[in-house]
Amino acid sequence: MRYFPAMHRVVALVRPPQSTFELACAAQVFGVERRGLPTRYSFGVCTERPGPVATYAGYDMVVTRGLDALDRADTVVVPGWLPVTEPPSPAVVGALRRAHSRGARVVSICSGAFALAHAGLLNGRRATTHWALADELAARFPRVQVDPNPLYVDHGDIATSAGAGAGFDLCMHLLRGDQGARYAAHVARTMVMPPHREGGQAQYSAPPHPAQVDGTLAPLLEWVTERLGEPVTVEAMAARAGVSARTLTRRFADQLGTSPGQWLLAQRIAAARDLLESSDLPVDAVARRVGLSSATNLRRRFLNALGTTPGAYRQAFQAGPRAAQGTRRMRHTSAAPSSTSAAEVRNSAG
Repeated sequence: MRYFPAMHRVVALVRPPQSTFELACAAQVFGVERRGLPTRYSFGVCTERPGPVATYAGYDMVVTRGLDALDRADTVVVPGWLPVTEPPSPAVVGALRRAHSRGARVVSICSGAFALAHAGLLNGRRATTHWALADELAARFPRVQVDPNPLYVDHGDIATSAGAGAGFDLCMHLLRGDQGARYAAHVARTMVMPPHREGGQAQYSAPPHPAQVDGTLAPLLEWVTERLGEPVTVEAMAARAGVSARTLTRRFADQLGTSPGQWLLAQRIAAARDLLESSDLPVDAVARRVGLSSATNLRRRFLNALGTTPGAYRQAFQAGPRAAQGTRRMRHTSAAPSSTSAAEVRNSAG
């Protein structure tokens, strides 16, 4: 546990247009007084140009404090930085660097990692951000060791979180480190949420859509997906396609960017995810149905791929009867299916 003065000052740096959910993550954890708990934090908000600050939620909020508030903060939170293509001004970069150099903890939520990267605070460090933004962060800041898998990365003086909801995970983690597990558990109960979530953000990203495949590979993929519960091997796949295993491997690498074995495993994990969400089948039965033979094997594969267990995944994502009925109604009334593009995800990522 870290020990701080009686009142630890947390200041969030916002910018127009501000994503309100990411700001709420920090405000809910650090800015709410709770019955039965001593108040250990003060929470405030600042911006480069005090006054009305537009939000993505369709309203403006009035922020009265300027960047000088960061000079007195014990923890600085950057709750998103959208659009990520617009770098922070020299004044913001300077304020972040000063805060860090004098010992303040600097924290980003979701796309806020881009502001920290612009300030050079992530150079040579492991960091994370929303899974849809990770490649862009890595490309623009090659000195940052971008890891798209964890919900958060904490170095003590610098911490970054994955997508918006992971802001709660990071803030709860910091609270637990500051004040202890009992204090954090009390806060979590008041928010009706777990004090700690298992796994990484891979379990929250959509399963990847396969790249465009040509006529030589598409029939094989369809044939395999209809037989996931059977003991399909790479040799059987090659025989079905009428090519050698080496040729099949080359085609998979060219068209899908992976090997036949890895592609097959990914399909089995995706099918397991669907069954865990939509059925009450025992884990062992799920494993057999998707061709992973046993609950032990499924757990191992799940941990390696998603960073969590099948049981924890089911607890987080299984839809109840009411949710399932709502889903059926939406499918019935929709004129056409919709999909979320990568650009839409980037725009909605905090």
